Amino acid sequence: MKKRYILLLLFCFILVGASAQTLEQAKAFYNKGQYEQAKPIFQKFVKTQPANGNYNLWYGVCCLETGEPDVALKYLETAVKRRIPSGQLHLARTYNDLYRFEEAIKCYEDYISDLSKRKKPTEEAEKLLEKSKSNFRMLKGIEEVCIIDSIVVDKGRFLEVYKISPESGKLFMYNDFFQDKEEVEATVYETELSNKIYYGERQPDGKLSILSRNKMQGEWGKGSLLPGSINDSVNANYPYVLTDGVTIYYAADGENSIGGYDIFVTRYNTNTNTYLTPENMGMPFNSPYNDYMFVIDEFNNLGWFASDRYQPEGKVCIYVFIPNPSKRVYNYEAMDKQKAIRLAQIHSLKDTWVDQNAVSEAQQRLQTAINEKPQVEQTYDFEFVIDDHTTYHQWSDFKSPQAKELFSKYRQQEKDFRQQLDKLEEQRSLYSRANENDKAKLTPAILDLEKRVRSLSDEVKRAAIEVRNTEKQTLKPK
Repeated sequence: MKKRYILLLLFCFILVGASAQTLEQAKAFYNKGQYEQAKPIFQKFVKTQPANGNYNLWYGVCCLETGEPDVALKYLETAVKRRIPSGQLHLARTYNDLYRFEEAIKCYEDYISDLSKRKKPTEEAEKLLEKSKSNFRMLKGIEEVCIIDSIVVDKGRFLEVYKISPESGKLFMYNDFFQDKEEVEATVYETELSNKIYYGERQPDGKLSILSRNKMQGEWGKGSLLPGSINDSVNANYPYVLTDGVTIYYAADGENSIGGYDIFVTRYNTNTNTYLTPENMGMPFNSPYNDYMFVIDEFNNLGWFASDRYQPEGKVCIYVFIPNPSKRVYNYEAMDKQKAIRLAQIHSLKDTWVDQNAVSEAQQRLQTAINEKPQVEQTYDFEFVIDDHTTYHQWSDFKSPQAKELFSKYRQQEKDFRQQLDKLEEQRSLYSRANENDKAKLTPAILDLEKRVRSLSDEVKRAAIEVRNTEKQTLKPK
């Protein structure tokens, strides 16, 4: 009997020791930010002791950090009830990620009040509070947009889903375009004329910023940072420019984002040689997660953007939508609040389908774009449009010797125009970063360059018309 008692006692000690060791392992994972590894261990402990505040906190945080805020909620609410330090902070974050912004605001306010009583710093918590207030304001202005499809793909090849028309330009991953061996999570947008690129690139300080380059005589020029406040965020990346050459969409993180990367839009102001103050695209395009690579194909009337909201590690969801000619928002005050949250989260695509005919037509356009075979890249000497049916690519295409001679002069004029345009952009970039004294010195030169560029642009257009008309005279049937 005594022997059996000793064996039982030994077994209990071994079991407790093994459990303690496992808990220590979980806490070590947790402290290193390895939440995926810690989560199943804490789950086991919280099941055995559901009233333990610490177990609830640790497991709840693991769920929150691994993209399961809906699972985390119950456990973090329990941790707060048990008055576990930092519980309110994590619960507020969970409410924020679930778009329950009013509850997040209240939770942050309670947390700040508690910190003040304990004479602890409140600055970081106050920033998070202001962000939740900003998010709540955005929830009241959800854009009424029709989302026709969503595709989940590996993050490393997400651009393959973007089936945009050649008239809208081209998209590349940074490493594919520059053939760079260093892995850079950035993209490159090339204009439809293939004469300019916009791209994200890591800077010496470690931040990602957006630059542009012009192509001159078949060679890409030196990259220059876009002027204005575009690159003021922690990171700016994933640029896309509309065919007007003025409107740019991009993604940035920092204080003005809901969470992670947000999508912003701005426009180039020729009067100030810089970009206007960027505008956050709001919900449903942006979320407490990473949202980026906003693209509008004006020719197919389709739009795309990427988001990792509610996606496992390494995956991203590409949403396809019908662009609005002007922004329309839902009437938040007149609608059910849960419905508003569902729309902001993009909980269901069919929630956005108001016009079934528009959805069917857009889905057909998307299918056509998907089925279209990619064009084989061809190397030409040049590309010169004669009319709607004829485009020349080689000198031998010209039938008129006089037109060929005029085209040679046109090519030189176009080269001069591109050089002056490149110089103007460099001067504008310098102006955007200069102090007031230097700006005053740069202004006369910029104004002269702008006048010269306008004049050269008109000359190039007139020269092109003269070439076409001369060649057409030769092509007329006799």
